[in-house]
Amino acid sequence: MSTLDIKHLRTLTALRDGGTLVEAARRLHLTQSALSHQLKDLEERLGVSLFLRKTKPLRFTRAGLEVLQLADQLLPQIQQTERNLKKLAGGDIGRLHMAIECHSCFDWLMPAINAFRDHWPEVEIDLSTSFNFEPLPALVRGDIDLVVTSDPHEHNDIYYHPLFRYQSMLAIANQHPLVQRNVIQAEDLQDQTLIHYPVDRKRLDIFERFLVPRGIEPHMTRQTELTLMMVQLVASGRGVACLPNWALQPYLDAKLVASRPLGEQGVWPTLYAAIRKEQKEATYIQDFLDQALQTCFQSLPGILPANGNA
Repeated sequence: MSTLDIKHLRTLTALRDGGTLVEAARRLHLTQSALSHQLKDLEERLGVSLFLRKTKPLRFTRAGLEVLQLADQLLPQIQQTERNLKKLAGGDIGRLHMAIECHSCFDWLMPAINAFRDHWPEVEIDLSTSFNFEPLPALVRGDIDLVVTSDPHEHNDIYYHPLFRYQSMLAIANQHPLVQRNVIQAEDLQDQTLIHYPVDRKRLDIFERFLVPRGIEPHMTRQTELTLMMVQLVASGRGVACLPNWALQPYLDAKLVASRPLGEQGVWPTLYAAIRKEQKEATYIQDFLDQALQTCFQSLPGILPANGNA
């Protein structure tokens, strides 16, 4: 019998936690076919079946449960040891002051920050929004250390670490006439009130990636800072709004609103973590990026790896 690899333990854990092959593949940044091939190869090497196909919810065999028990024992220890080795190699003090340009990012960023703080208590952490100032010049000056943005601007001193891709969706009331459309065209918004966050239009996907290229202007606009308020306004027929698919999903599940994609191909921005190139190799920043990626792929529905296909 071949020796188990750490990769196998992580694969089986992702399958258990995700519940389906599709979700496990998303968490592992793999295609579903690549994951299926990997699992089949593992079972052939071990000579046993690890889980039962075509069961809902997914069920593991006795052999699969044995491997999962080992994974639950070893993976946390391995992760902590790797983190300790990074600290020893690169020093264990630093500062991580962050700014976000994404109103909806708090839901997944805060758990990542909390997990990071537990492992790096000696690193000074601060978080602010960048809705009222330009964060990238502040990053270059050294006022802040990391910016979460979907609007990268090339600069010799900045490195953009891709986090994930998400789909921008149009939220509409359940009784809205646009519910009858499979996709939304830019022209459909000419007679609509568009509700959006109070930031420059150049930092809003629906303007820069959908309306402006087609020379379309909505009939009216309205601003609000809170996602929940935006959804409530949409639900009550006061307008339509563009939100990331993962931020909108809880309200779709609750049937408060409906949603439709923007255009035939959809609008799929990429979210980045911007850092100064001089700090690219800092161990605590690398670990934070790892924590952020792990958190978002565990908790955000509908996102794709940065190099994935929509």
